[in-house]
Amino acid sequence: MLAKTFGCSVFGVNAALITIETHVGQGSKCHLVGLPDSTIKEAILRVESAIKQMGCFFPRRKVVINLAPANVRKEGSAYDLAIALSVIQASEQIDLLALDQYVIMGELALDGIIRPIKGALPIAMEARKNGIRKIIVPLENVHEAAYVQEMEVFGMETLQETVQFLRGKTFHKPAQIKPQVRKTSTHAIDFSQVHGQEMAKRAIEIAAAGGHNLILIGPPGAGKTMLAKRIPSILPPLSLQEAMETTIIHSIAGKLGVQQSLLTERPFRSPHHSISSTALIGGGSNPQPGEITLAHHGVLFLDELPEFSKHALEVMRQPLEDRIVNISRARYALEFPANFMLIASMNPCPCGYYNHPTKDCTCGPEVVQRYLNKISGPLLDRIDLHIEILPIQFEEMRRHSMHESSQNIFERVVRARRIQEKRFAQFPHISTNAMMDGAMTRQLCALDAQSESRLKAAMNQLSLSARAYDRIIKVARTIADLAESECILPEHLSEAIAYRSLDRENWGG
Repeated sequence: MLAKTFGCSVFGVNAALITIETHVGQGSKCHLVGLPDSTIKEAILRVESAIKQMGCFFPRRKVVINLAPANVRKEGSAYDLAIALSVIQASEQIDLLALDQYVIMGELALDGIIRPIKGALPIAMEARKNGIRKIIVPLENVHEAAYVQEMEVFGMETLQETVQFLRGKTFHKPAQIKPQVRKTSTHAIDFSQVHGQEMAKRAIEIAAAGGHNLILIGPPGAGKTMLAKRIPSILPPLSLQEAMETTIIHSIAGKLGVQQSLLTERPFRSPHHSISSTALIGGGSNPQPGEITLAHHGVLFLDELPEFSKHALEVMRQPLEDRIVNISRARYALEFPANFMLIASMNPCPCGYYNHPTKDCTCGPEVVQRYLNKISGPLLDRIDLHIEILPIQFEEMRRHSMHESSQNIFERVVRARRIQEKRFAQFPHISTNAMMDGAMTRQLCALDAQSESRLKAAMNQLSLSARAYDRIIKVARTIADLAESECILPEHLSEAIAYRSLDRENWGG
């Protein structure tokens, strides 16, 4: 007899529908075909044990299990449950009703318990795309998959329970989830806890409002990491579409916790400086999203930037510009999303005290220059705001005056983002000022004569590149949005220019 059901193959951040066909006939050998990897080939042993635990048997006849389309390589252990059910149906042991109306995914333990899988959300979305409205997943993944509208999602704990459900012996109500996203700042750490550093706080507010990249330069103990870790507390809430995209990425990477469903906070990724370029941008033999993709719609924080390998830093140049990662290998070519804010921090020299107001630097000029040369000019050009941080004085630390809370900054950032939403309503793939290309910048960010003259003088004095020219205008546009001004005024442009004072020719000047 022939039995058929459906599963999904996850590749990159997308899923593809897989048909699982099982035929039991004359013979004595089991064949698993359709380009399965070694993990799927081992499924026969897991399936056989799980079937025996529920009182059935694995047929000792010729069993052909085909995973179609046969030219697509399948990986992972999530096909176990579908294979087990199709074997039971094809061997005519139990009649499973409407098996071919479901997408079924789950890894089986030897005792028949169904273990959680990666990528339940994109699997459910692919099922709906192909007109299949019912899906069976492990119980731990049911909340995640249930966010896909117009789908009946059933969570199962064991193979036995799944068989009884498909026989019509038990009733399971489809899971229902109402999407919810954050509307206020809910973080425990807050900008009200930060003394001083008003210029840095202002720059961080601008970066959050416009989605700009930012680098903090200062001596050890000045508060660079402390400031960076508070950035999530002022970021605007995820839209439902952004939350779905972010959750898909983290689901595929296996980063969602047990019983966790939709991500409601923007991701904040802070990899160690020993990270490889592959772990940073993604890829590998079984391609997985890297840190810059896990930071999609959120923040990638690179602490001690010059300590990262030069190759790892340089591979970020294209994603910072295009907001996608294109990975091409001999066996595959794929694209990962990478729309993130880069927040970086670094010391001004190896000892950390170059240009310090009270401590002497022990590094010679050549050592300082060699250290700064680890950050290439093209990479620095892609960072919109360069902020020099100096240590605060004792009196400032002991002052008990109230500092502005993250909630107040959060509200201003949200208002600025709403202005940008209206501005880019006719551009479906643009949501922040930082995402504008050159043509859009010229169209939407007109400067008056005084501002043009001021920017020209800054370009000549600071030896800035054409890319820096566009980024100054984008930052000025964000500053105007925070001020709720329709036009970019000269004072907005002057402030934006001040945040480029740490370009290479001026470091330590």
